[in-house]
Amino acid sequence: MLILLNLLFCVFLLCRYGIWPFTFFTKMGVDGPRPFPFVGTMPYYIRSLNFSFECSKKYGDVWGQFEGRSPLLMVTDPDMLKVILVKECYSTFTNRSTFAKELFGPLKDGLTLVEDDRWKRIRSTISPSFTSGRLRQVFPIVERYADRLVKTLDTEKPDQSVDVKKFVSPYCLDVITSASFSIDSDTTVNPDGPLSVQLRNLLKMKIWPFFVIIALPIAQYFFRLIGFSIVNKASVDYFQNLLKSFKHDHKEDKSRHSDFLQLMIDSEINESDIKDGVEPSKGLTEPEILSQALIFIFGGYDITSATLSYILYNLALNPDAQQTLQQKIDVHFPKHSPVSYEDLVNLEYLDNVISESMRLLPTAPRIDRMCKKTIQINGLTIPEGTAVGVPLTNLHRDPRFWTSPELFKPERFSKDHGEDIHPYAYMPFGLGPRNCVGMRFAVMVMKMVLVRLLRDHCVETCKDTVVRHTSFLTDADTWLIVETRSHHVSNCFNINLLLIWIKYLPYLDMLHFFLSFFLSSFRYLWSLIRFFSPRSRSSLRLVEGNCNPPSTIKSAQQFYLLS
Repeated sequence: MLILLNLLFCVFLLCRYGIWPFTFFTKMGVDGPRPFPFVGTMPYYIRSLNFSFECSKKYGDVWGQFEGRSPLLMVTDPDMLKVILVKECYSTFTNRSTFAKELFGPLKDGLTLVEDDRWKRIRSTISPSFTSGRLRQVFPIVERYADRLVKTLDTEKPDQSVDVKKFVSPYCLDVITSASFSIDSDTTVNPDGPLSVQLRNLLKMKIWPFFVIIALPIAQYFFRLIGFSIVNKASVDYFQNLLKSFKHDHKEDKSRHSDFLQLMIDSEINESDIKDGVEPSKGLTEPEILSQALIFIFGGYDITSATLSYILYNLALNPDAQQTLQQKIDVHFPKHSPVSYEDLVNLEYLDNVISESMRLLPTAPRIDRMCKKTIQINGLTIPEGTAVGVPLTNLHRDPRFWTSPELFKPERFSKDHGEDIHPYAYMPFGLGPRNCVGMRFAVMVMKMVLVRLLRDHCVETCKDTVVRHTSFLTDADTWLIVETRSHHVSNCFNINLLLIWIKYLPYLDMLHFFLSFFLSSFRYLWSLIRFFSPRSRSSLRLVEGNCNPPSTIKSAQQFYLLS
């Protein structure tokens, strides 16, 4: 009997542990969906991918949900987001969610996971890597690999469906490794090389530990104790050794490199320089250099390629927008002409297409911030230690901020005729001081490959393309047909010729005048040469001796006409 009572008491304590935090939002006065013991509101996501839309519709701009036993305050109010992401970023909402950070192994020292003064130091050190001057330096690299990608595509069978994500991923990896480390990985030509294979293994992270920690947060301390990591250890060791060799080669090479790794090497500091937790203003330790390099590779390979595949997916579903973009490309970048950095930056409609695609399909559907101290925003008190989530999919499709939010309309981002976009209702790269540091580089990479690809090719849907009306896609959804534009019977080419003709119309009259003047002058000079040549004079004497000059040749002008 005593054993049974003890067992029941343990079950009671376990159940109490599973539901203990669920009064958190009730005390705050915030509504939300009813959580389940241990797993919180996670089952709702399994039931419906539109769970956040349903919550926003039912509870308004603020609601509470639980990831396991951990409370998460969801906010879609733009005025509150201005305070959270910008005004109080440095003082209160500096850090992102640190959920299970130790499980990421060497990636835990990356810019996306570090906190407070350490984040400020690393951010200020690597930010110069993405200035306009640096982007101009790496622009030829981006152009070279975009050309290589298109040439590789031309060797494929026409009218054959392509897995777009796998198609553009090698290009993104080539660009990031060359721009970051000055090496030619050549994965566009050899997509199954060791670098690609190890990177794919690195991205195959174990998911089950997250569910264990969600249900039992205490488990993360056990994982930390045994040194468990969700990333593939063999792949991590491969990249660490590879990056160390790159670093050694850069130091041994007398000529300076202009890549991202060189900038980090120039800023290297010893770990002893960080004393008693006091951070210097700039500098990176060797482990931090390796972590940032891994983050560069991860972002360039996976995130940028996913965004590119979403853009091509949206263009395939919206051929009118694709044709308009191709018309703009043909005017600014005629076939076989070089692509300049300035012209690429100034191609506004391409910016509009990218922005609209990232509105409908943001690469990161949610961004998080941790509250470091209790704060009151718009009458709501947010306690210290609360995680705040911003569902981008809700903001980007909210009819309060967008007309016809479900439609793909790049024109809504036009500077002259676009919509009045709320500055805190669109944030595909995040907002405030903790936004994506490499977004300008990522946009340049995407714009280059889109120009080179769509100048010669068109993308279309195929039988394998999955058309979804949600904000979530999988890699299996983005199968498309990529074919050369010469195979298309359309008015696109004629329209482009007309646009080019109109562009140079003011110069046609001047050109006609100079050509007429040149031809007239040439004819006059040629007549004089023939008139005064010896052969012409002998012909004149022959005519005079056999003809009646007054009746046959009345003037030198008539002689000129006869000769």
